[in-house]
Amino acid sequence: MNGFMDNIFLIRHTTPAVAKGICYGQTDLDVTESFAEEAEVIREHLPSDIVAVYSSPLQRCRRLARHLFPDLSPILLNQLMEVHCGEWEMRGWDELPKEEVDPWMADFVQVRIPGGESYLDLHQRVTECWEMIRATMIANAGGSGTGYAANAGGDVAIVAHGGVIRSILSGITDTQLIDSFKVFSLHYGCVIRVFWQEDVAQYEVLYNQVPVEKEQHKPSAFYRK
Repeated sequence: MNGFMDNIFLIRHTTPAVAKGICYGQTDLDVTESFAEEAEVIREHLPSDIVAVYSSPLQRCRRLARHLFPDLSPILLNQLMEVHCGEWEMRGWDELPKEEVDPWMADFVQVRIPGGESYLDLHQRVTECWEMIRATMIANAGGSGTGYAANAGGDVAIVAHGGVIRSILSGITDTQLIDSFKVFSLHYGCVIRVFWQEDVAQYEVLYNQVPVEKEQHKPSAFYRK
């Protein structure tokens, strides 16, 4: 790994077409009418020589990957999907049974959503995927790769979801998963560059515009505590 210099650009999808207060994870939501405008702002913070793009297969990510990198075929990986919200998908946060929500809110890292995943479940699959992407980049940079651009190397992009990107950043910074939402405040369309100095991963936030209206990813009662 010594001398590995390429960058990985983490990109969160644009604003999804869903009402505030609705719980969603792997539901295949469309994007809002502001998609093109949001995407062009994202493009301003990316280099022009990306050699490969990995993406969640959900259309809010897949569509952005194809829009930003029209000359590349995105590599769609299920491991990059958002957390599976199981029986809570597309239900109002404030309508969910308290006896189900309270244990999850108390320990969302370990406790699985009914019929879905825990944050640890997501982290484990994302970490495996991240290591695969890094291994491919390192192999290609060394001239032995057979993946996206053998013998070439170069920067790559990952288009994914807030939970996925927080998981990656937690892993490279040794941040506890329970603290990741406080440490990494990531908004729609954010762009983060991950790079290596002496084989130690670092990150730089290139774009992360705070929205006019805050997102809601838990019952409203918890925001008042």
